[in-house]
Amino acid sequence: MILGWILRNGVCLDMILENSVLYLFVKCEAFDYATKVFESISVKDIVSWNIMISAYLKNGDLEKAVGIFWRMPFRNAASWNTVIDGHLQNGHERIAMQLLYQMVKTDAAFTNVTFSIALSLASSLKHVELGKQIHGRLLRVGTYDGFIMNSLIDMYCKCGETEKAVMVFKTLNQSVHDSVSVSSIVSAYIKNDRIEDALKVFTFMVSEHGEVDKFTLTSVLSACADAGLLYLGQLIHTYILKSGHEPDAFVSSSMIDMYGKCGQLQSASKIFKESDNRNVVLWTSIISCYASHGEGMETIRLFEMMVNEGIKSNEVTFVAVLTACSHAGLIDEGCSYFTLMKDVYGIKPEVEHYTCMVDLLGRAGRLNEIKGFIYENNISHTSAVWKAFLSSCHQHNNFEMAKWVCRKLYELEPSAAGPYVLMSKTFASDCRWEEAAKLKGLMKEKGIKKQPGQSWIQ
Repeated sequence: MILGWILRNGVCLDMILENSVLYLFVKCEAFDYATKVFESISVKDIVSWNIMISAYLKNGDLEKAVGIFWRMPFRNAASWNTVIDGHLQNGHERIAMQLLYQMVKTDAAFTNVTFSIALSLASSLKHVELGKQIHGRLLRVGTYDGFIMNSLIDMYCKCGETEKAVMVFKTLNQSVHDSVSVSSIVSAYIKNDRIEDALKVFTFMVSEHGEVDKFTLTSVLSACADAGLLYLGQLIHTYILKSGHEPDAFVSSSMIDMYGKCGQLQSASKIFKESDNRNVVLWTSIISCYASHGEGMETIRLFEMMVNEGIKSNEVTFVAVLTACSHAGLIDEGCSYFTLMKDVYGIKPEVEHYTCMVDLLGRAGRLNEIKGFIYENNISHTSAVWKAFLSSCHQHNNFEMAKWVCRKLYELEPSAAGPYVLMSKTFASDCRWEEAAKLKGLMKEKGIKKQPGQSWIQ
């Protein structure tokens, strides 16, 4: 309507106005109109190009986004940031890394946003060498922005380099020690089973700041949940009660998650029932708890209760519901909820939803349907769905299908041990020892090592 008024009244479209119209269509997800406006702009500036790259990335069309990117007559840091982050967010970490290296070769200056994206990429890939290169560049340019330094600490923590994270933490001025950096260090210590060190840092924060903010409490409780550290989680819970903190929905949901992952379903349920403000975060936490414990019918009952109370589900809620349906063998219900999520709630499925659906169909032995589902939804580039598919092939001893899926995974993740190990187990389960041994030999030849399993729950 606004554009129509502009055209009817003969308003001259300058560059700023043209880009504003372009951005409006992209924001409204009217990509066809945006494309027409973009092509009609006779002299495009860098903002025009960046808007269109963002549009295609937002629409999941990475091929067109990259095509637009390479058509640009010139590129600035924002252009590189957009296309790298777009690939990262769409699960194409390896391509994002290649683009980052190409950016370095062009001598394009890194902005704080570039550093943030690059560190997120290193964290996602657990590529500590890439992280160290970014750290070196940070030192050379002398960037000590608080957010970037927290991202650096977080990267080292996620790559298992706790000592390096602590070293960066100690170089920061104490005034820069905020809840993000402290919680990252505590979480890293917990994940590496260094409970005494975690408690020391946590105690330091209490003594320095008088109290611990809610962000740190949720982060530390989440780390306890992931590590299965019930005792430490209970200590944090006790601290919350003694300090007079009024747990909000986020702290309460973290406690529910912690108790649930530590096998204390009754304690999780008690916190939920005692909570006054049951928003979508709290409901999703308790639904996820029951889902992870294989309580399919109870998960669905809670979901329907949530709907009846007028709470609108989000994408995380549906991951929990689909997981519960998968584990409980509720095929029709799972397919129904997947359709409900898309058509009624307008939620665009993410990798987790697709993986749940593959697992759901796989547990029911509907392997041929999975192939169609993957290609129909244009998710063949996503390794997670192929891993779920391979697991289903193993479960149903479908060797030919398993070998075909493995080939797809080898293309996507040539250095990953998982496909080799699972395929080897599949052969071994049918006493096909020679083929199993060949795979193990191939792993050794390629230098691929299986990560040892661990049990963390106290």
